[in-house]
Amino acid sequence: MVGTDVMTAAAPTRPAVSPAKGQAEKPSLIGLNREEMGDLFREVGIPDRQIKMRVSQIWNWIYVRGVSDFDVMANVAKDMRAMLKQNFTIARPEIVEEQVSNDGTRKWLLRFPPRGAGRPVEIETVYIPEEGRGTLCVSSQVGCTLTCSFCHTGTQRLVRNLTSEEILSQLLLARDRLGDFPDRDMPIGTMMPAEGRKITNMVMMGMGEPLYNFEEVKKALLIASDGDGLSLSKRRITLSTSGVVPEIFRTGEEIGVMLAISLHAVRDDLRDMLVPINKKYPLKDLIAACRAYPGLSNARRITFEYVMLKDVNDSLEDAKGLIQLLKGVPSKINLIPFNPWPGTNYQCSDWAQIEKFADFINAAGYASPIRTPRGRDILAACGQLKSDSERMRKTDRLAFEAMMIVGHGEDD
Repeated sequence: MVGTDVMTAAAPTRPAVSPAKGQAEKPSLIGLNREEMGDLFREVGIPDRQIKMRVSQIWNWIYVRGVSDFDVMANVAKDMRAMLKQNFTIARPEIVEEQVSNDGTRKWLLRFPPRGAGRPVEIETVYIPEEGRGTLCVSSQVGCTLTCSFCHTGTQRLVRNLTSEEILSQLLLARDRLGDFPDRDMPIGTMMPAEGRKITNMVMMGMGEPLYNFEEVKKALLIASDGDGLSLSKRRITLSTSGVVPEIFRTGEEIGVMLAISLHAVRDDLRDMLVPINKKYPLKDLIAACRAYPGLSNARRITFEYVMLKDVNDSLEDAKGLIQLLKGVPSKINLIPFNPWPGTNYQCSDWAQIEKFADFINAAGYASPIRTPRGRDILAACGQLKSDSERMRKTDRLAFEAMMIVGHGEDD
């Protein structure tokens, strides 16, 4: 296993302001913190005395009202709107495909324009509606380097990291599509209402390893949780890592969101196979980092994700090992029925075995909900994401979906 200095693919550098350049090369205002936005405004000649006011105006239009067109910014003078439009963009990514599952789960295949000398890239974003909440699963990389053997995304090579703009754009676009922004005719200065949102939770559980793109993920999540904008509570934002130990403490200290660990095994030999990053950061180091996570308490537990693989990690001995491993760590254990994908050699554990496993852990005092499989029919479930640049031919996908409908009844 290679270290983070090699494994991390740099996010492309944002272009300098250049009014004469085309739309695709204009710097986006999405994903910038207030200081960075102010610096760009200063570069194009906005007077210093106006910077704070202009940043506040544009911030509100982008993150509270969700606009993607400077022309609708009613309280910004016409000449200022023209100048902003000439120099910057707040456009959304292109929707290549939108699929809706039988259970209401939505999956968007999104295409971002070229960055610098690169080429357009595609990622997937998933929205999962539930009673009383709606969760958006957001990607942090195009592809993945971790090659977890049970994960479809891990079969796609890493192309590059996403920028903070591209990470946040997934949330903005999802809110657009779901009608989750307030009425743009409401009084100027109104803040995002806390009640009635369709997207209440955000999880960094899409394509990629978030902690191999720490700085851009950090910037995006701090903007997503900003009280004067998108205003998602940090307790409703979860970052999931496969175990990039050096960045775990920083996540709690500098971002302050909830932490989830893709665990999946309780022995190093098995986890080395299922989650190869374990060879670099073995279980003892991972659990030590979890114990030191800032703010950890019974009210702020770490979620340990455990995919249930038939005859691989689903025995009662594994359940006992899990309890021993997490002893003393405020924990919640999410049991995830394996979501099959074309070409996999794994099978989902029998439902009766999953329930026995869960009952054993519950009896030991750990919350161990069994995650209901969502979006399997559109390959939107946990471990199934893979961007269109390498996805199945449509005929193959339809055949797989037909197999899923026939082959899964008891555990759906």
